[in-house]
Amino acid sequence: MFMLSRILRELIVEGELTVIDAGGKKHHFKGSIDGPSVTIHFHDRVLPFRALFAPSMALGEGYMDGRLTIEDGGSIYDFLALVARNLEKVGDHPLHSFSERLSMMFRRLHQYNPVHRSKENVAHHYDLSGELYDLFLDQDKQYSCAYFESPGDDIDTAQTNKRRHIAAKLRLDKGQKVLDIGCGWGGMGLYIAQESGAEVTGITLSEEQHKIANERAEKLGLTDRAQFNLQDYRHQTGTFDRIVSVGMFEHVGVGHFREFFGKVHEVLADDGVMLLHTIGRSGPPSVTDAWIRKYIFPGGYIPALSEVMPTIERAGLVATDIEFLGPHYAETLKAWRERFVEKWDEAAKLYDEKFCRMWEFYLAGSEISFRYMGMTVFQIQLCKHRSAVPLTRNYISEWEDAHRKSTARDERAA
Repeated sequence: MFMLSRILRELIVEGELTVIDAGGKKHHFKGSIDGPSVTIHFHDRVLPFRALFAPSMALGEGYMDGRLTIEDGGSIYDFLALVARNLEKVGDHPLHSFSERLSMMFRRLHQYNPVHRSKENVAHHYDLSGELYDLFLDQDKQYSCAYFESPGDDIDTAQTNKRRHIAAKLRLDKGQKVLDIGCGWGGMGLYIAQESGAEVTGITLSEEQHKIANERAEKLGLTDRAQFNLQDYRHQTGTFDRIVSVGMFEHVGVGHFREFFGKVHEVLADDGVMLLHTIGRSGPPSVTDAWIRKYIFPGGYIPALSEVMPTIERAGLVATDIEFLGPHYAETLKAWRERFVEKWDEAAKLYDEKFCRMWEFYLAGSEISFRYMGMTVFQIQLCKHRSAVPLTRNYISEWEDAHRKSTARDERAA
């Protein structure tokens, strides 16, 4: 604990942190700024040493295994939030900065995602039991950043807002052909088919998502306008008037950006429009967190805008609109985390207690990264020619207003 104690004395400038070591001794760290108070317990003598060099891996695995517990002051979220708020003020410790620079040397290897590996990586996360996602997602199973138009919006309302906001940016019309890259459980594609009359082709690498998306299309009577295929984006052919991709680009990997945007340019019509919705970094390029890479999203990477834009330009595409939605994802993750914790016992029946602690750590850490650590969401509108979209953004709010009113009418009629 000696080395970790030295670092924590420098780190904790706001709030209080008490650490109980494996021998039962208490180490107290109090900042000069009032803030929350949390007590944690290391039940393993090695864990504090591991936390010096690989903090997320040590804390994540320690919490999963029960070798790190929260004794007072809330939950794992409260502990991670306390650490993150202080890091925001004092910056990373040199040990952590050195570890990140070392990881940068191997990041392309970590993100190497040929077709066969991409499918394996997707299966690792998205082919988990559908019942798990039902526990914490909204009714439409939207597994990406929601859009909170009003402070009182619940997660279902905010996810409907998100679908409407994205659809508005696509300038949809009846009879258009739309490609949904990474279609999830079909919610975005089905919304587009219902609201605009466009013909939607969705593609995914998840067998579970592919099955459910097509079942939903059949149940809604939309099989003539929405079909979902089990296919890698690199194998897509044809020409599409509109392309949408929500929450998939994070799985592409920086070494494959050229392939991705090259394929977009190939299948997008000359007067077409694309909307890319992806998690991104507010700061410079970095690496995927080691714990997240191992347990949650193997092969995944959250890009900086400075990495994405040059590839877009080289592909012959034009960025016509960029919006940043980071705070919305913090609220989305909060809703997911709270709903998951409420259904903890049901999740434990599907898997086990260790899995539940892993999932809680994932949701809590992700929420904190958007609140305090510079993660955001990019919505990037792309065209081949600037003339494909109007000179002003009025068309977005006009489409949203019209379809918000039509939804309200349908709900009253029902």
